Amino acid sequence: MGVTDVAAVGAVTTTDTSASPITAAQTFSNVNLAEMIATRLSGGSSTLTSNVGATGQVASILRGAVTGVGSGGTGSLDVPPELLAYGNGQIPRALLTPIGIGQHRLWSVAANAFTSMRSDAAAQGVDISVTDSYRSYDQQVDLAARKGLWKDGGYAAVPGTSPHGWGLAVDLDVSPAGLAWVRANGAKYGFVETTPREPWHWEYRGAT
Repeated sequence: MGVTDVAAVGAVTTTDTSASPITAAQTFSNVNLAEMIATRLSGGSSTLTSNVGATGQVASILRGAVTGVGSGGTGSLDVPPELLAYGNGQIPRALLTPIGIGQHRLWSVAANAFTSMRSDAAAQGVDISVTDSYRSYDQQVDLAARKGLWKDGGYAAVPGTSPHGWGLAVDLDVSPAGLAWVRANGAKYGFVETTPREPWHWEYRGAT
């Protein structure tokens, strides 16, 4: 998934752009989390099925949002509770750490792992850059509008379900040799290739 143009996309926008954490008194059960996600995706309404879409679509969106699977990826993504408190694509800037490339940022643990991987690769003559990292909800909406949904043959996750929205994914900009290096070494730093048709998309799953 390439660099995201953050221009507005017609009337398709979110009405809640604040980054307000869930209070400590609230639980993180799948039901409560699903309700929170559905509320964000529906523009603030708390009615789960009628505002997000048909039953099958709701199940697909919530399954992806709760487990962290996005844009056709495989397996599950363990999203840190400190990020779940804000929601996909709503992570405050203070929780995102620069990775040393332009304005790109990731969740702090993933950012540190990436910079270590990039430094070690450079020491071996391999350059690793990125075209995308953390992606806000509005940016996810924009990308889906321009590139189409992955499930329909495009390159975007359903907005609100992308691993980019948790600050846990990067789109690499590497040469064939660089991609080979990451495939051979990425897991040591916690990065895995998860998405068919997207060899540039790598997610942080924790170092092995």
